[in-house]
Amino acid sequence: MQNTIVIFGASGDLTSRKLVPALYNLMRTGALPPATRIVGFSRTAMSDDAWRASLRQTTMQHAGAVPFSEESWDHFATSIFYEPGDIDSFDDVARLKERLFSLEGTRETTRVYYLATAPQFYGPIVSVLRSLGMSDESQGPRRIVVEKPFGTDLATARALNVHLHAAFHESQIYRIDHYLGKESVQNILALRFANTIFEPIWNRRYIDHVQITVAEEVAVGRRGAYYESSGVLRDMFQNHLLQLLMVTAMEAPVRFRATAVRDEKVKVLEAIRTLDLQEVAAAGMRGQYEGYLSEPGVAPGSQMATFGAIRLEIDNWRWQGVPFYLRSGKVMSCRTTQIVIAFRQPPLELFAEGSKIQGEANRLVIQIQPAEGIQLHFHTKVPGDGMRLRLTDLEFSYSREFKGRLPEAYEPLLLDVLTGDASLFARSDEVEKSWEIIDPFVRAWTSPDMRPIDRYEPGNWGPLSSSDWMESQGRTWFDMCPVLT
Repeated sequence: MQNTIVIFGASGDLTSRKLVPALYNLMRTGALPPATRIVGFSRTAMSDDAWRASLRQTTMQHAGAVPFSEESWDHFATSIFYEPGDIDSFDDVARLKERLFSLEGTRETTRVYYLATAPQFYGPIVSVLRSLGMSDESQGPRRIVVEKPFGTDLATARALNVHLHAAFHESQIYRIDHYLGKESVQNILALRFANTIFEPIWNRRYIDHVQITVAEEVAVGRRGAYYESSGVLRDMFQNHLLQLLMVTAMEAPVRFRATAVRDEKVKVLEAIRTLDLQEVAAAGMRGQYEGYLSEPGVAPGSQMATFGAIRLEIDNWRWQGVPFYLRSGKVMSCRTTQIVIAFRQPPLELFAEGSKIQGEANRLVIQIQPAEGIQLHFHTKVPGDGMRLRLTDLEFSYSREFKGRLPEAYEPLLLDVLTGDASLFARSDEVEKSWEIIDPFVRAWTSPDMRPIDRYEPGNWGPLSSSDWMESQGRTWFDMCPVLT
């Protein structure tokens, strides 16, 4: 069956920096189905050849480790087309429809609509697709890909879902979070469910707590106006951090199929303890980096958080009493995304005398980026007299074990859309439940009754009060820049 990918917002950065380079790489590696065409739609007036020339330049810059080949690009470019038009114009989208039929003919086609636009255009696009009957599947599968954010709170997420469901069945909707396309995220499932040595200890009996950190080195910069309406909770917690929590905490699905996998993820969210406003205030802390108020678009005296840490409890048999700490921030010490499984101490510290290091328990560090892999921290005896211990490690590195390039996150996700595998995409109930968890924190942190926000110097791991907050609970943050390089 032939495939058509229709990109709304074709002249934007997402298309040129991520989508087209990913599709080009899939073609270079032989993974992209051969009968696949790309049709761009945007207000910018361009011909097919002009868009191809523009994409050639940006793909050269952003294709990653795959060497750019003029011959391969020339072959790839023959499948690229462009139709100028306005999303708000019924006639322009109707003209796009006619162009698609002229390219596809009467053959059955899997057609994917990719919304690479600002969120405020999702509704108009879906409405006109519905009006023109472009979600009808009589001529082949029709799928729609929606980029985050999926709403800005529970109410807007529900409204978006209602809008989508008016034109598309849930099975046709692919809400994409590129974090789930990373190999190391998917490897969490393999680590847990394909290895006998890990799954028996992946529970409250052996694990003390879990830390999930997404640290960024960059400042808000020119995104100040956007960040003032978003903040760290909406920007990182509702999507990336909760996705990592679900993959870490979910039960084994009965089979590795989209419905079964997503059912187990939603069960995790449903088990997260509901907190009232007072409990929410105590279950998290926020910070803002020095210099944020000087960024363009930031309101004077803004109390918007650029750093946040929250504690969530999962009330089920596996995780009862095991806190999950989620943390993210701008201009922190380094760029890293990692999940730390902190194990409990042995019941008796036989070698505590003369060995302070045994105060640190075993850890399993799953590093998502920049380098991808796993590191296990455990105690060994230092050679010489006595029973002095040292924390050492075993590690697995993707770049060392698997020669060649790792696929960019969008590559497997785009391929999954074409093949109809929704395992790594968010379902409507998952999105709404995520907002139910994060909304109370947003309300508490933006309340005028909230105490003034804590400040932190760029290059640190957030405000000092973050460490105090953890120590008050008898724990410490794993403030370590990438353990794998």
